Parts: sequence; structure tokens; C-alpha cells
Amino acid sequence: MRRLLMGNISELKKIYKLRRRAIGLRLSEFDKLRDSGHERFFEELCFCLLTPQSKAQSCGQIISDLKKNGLLYKGSRKQLEPFLKRTRFYRNKARYLMFARRVFSKEEIARFKKSLAQDGPLAARQWLIENIKGLGHKESSHFLRNIGYGQDLAILDVHVLRSLKRLGVIDELPKSLSPKKYLQIEEKVRQLASKLKIPASHLDLLFWSIGTGKIYK
Repeated sequence: MRRLLMGNISELKKIYKLRRRAIGLRLSEFDKLRDSGHERFFEELCFCLLTPQSKAQSCGQIISDLKKNGLLYKGSRKQLEPFLKRTRFYRNKARYLMFARRVFSKEEIARFKKSLAQDGPLAARQWLIENIKGLGHKESSHFLRNIGYGQDLAILDVHVLRSLKRLGVIDELPKSLSPKKYLQIEEKVRQLASKLKIPASHLDLLFWSIGTGKIYK
């Protein structure tokens, strides 16, 4: 691992000391979702489908609005699109939600949960990438973290990548993340977490809170 920028590391540890309890509480909320029903799993999947290049809190509000209007599980693409206009590429995302309904059905979610318990989150992430349109490594990792299975996964959004660059973990912000590049940086995050003695799942929310000023999801 490259030599870390120690001034930034020292500051990071100070911030973590202040936010550790709040981060732990947030992660414990995610852990409780492990035993939730299929509808709650589907909601989190839809949330993660909306997040690329969009604000997480806006996406959370969109999911709430769709539920309130009875559209998340039954709305047509034409009905979904006006709500999704607060995100980028909203037409594509409306199609992704429609597709997810078919693939991530109640029965499939039950099979997915069983497989997740048996095979672990890495295998589950690969299944999501291969079977759910609109999910890449980042979004699949995000979903798994939000349902309590993200302990060893990195959610490499722009806030996390900027923090990694400031710390000297990566040389520059990647213009794009191929699967190979994603896995390489994810391994660096694991190494960093081990070196700092901060759980990788905590590190992700810490970076996100530094970038946004909030501990959300």
C-alpha cells in the first residue's frame, strides 16, 4: 500500500472519534433489515437503482413518494417518470424499476436471502450485477450494506474516492471504474481499514459524512 498522508490520517481519526457512535447506530439500523420482509428489501433495491449521479436523500424521498401514491410496486413507466425527474437519467431508471419488479419478485427475494446467508455477500453482489439492470459494483454494494451485509464491501462513490485521494490511497480520481479497477480500489480500502483499525463499513460512512456533512445511507 502506498505511503499514507499522515496529517490527513490524524485528522480522519479525530473525526472518526467524534462520529463513531453515530456511525455505529446507523449501521445497527441496517443490520435490523436482514430479517425484514420482501417489500423492504425491494424498497432498498429501488433506492440504490436511483442513486447513480443523484443525491441520496432525494432518492429516499422519491421512494417514499412512490409508496405513498401506490406506484412503487404497480406504477407504469409513464406514472413513475414524473417522480423520478429529480434524478439523472430518470427514463432509464424508470425502466430499471420496472425490470426489477419482474426479476426481484417475492419468491426470488426469498431465494436471494437464503443464498446470501449460505454463500456470503461477494457471491450475492455478483448475482445482482449479472441479473438486475442498472446495478454495478457500487450500487450492489450499497444495497447489500443497506440490508446489513456490507461489512467487507466498499461503496466507491465520489465522496469516498475523494477521501481516498486526499489520504494518498489512490493517485487520482478515476474517470470510470471498470470491474477490475473497482475491485483493486476496494482491496485498498480493506487494507486502509485494517491499518487504521477502523471497520471497513464504518470507514465508508465516515468518508460519506465528510463529503456530505451527514450520516445517511
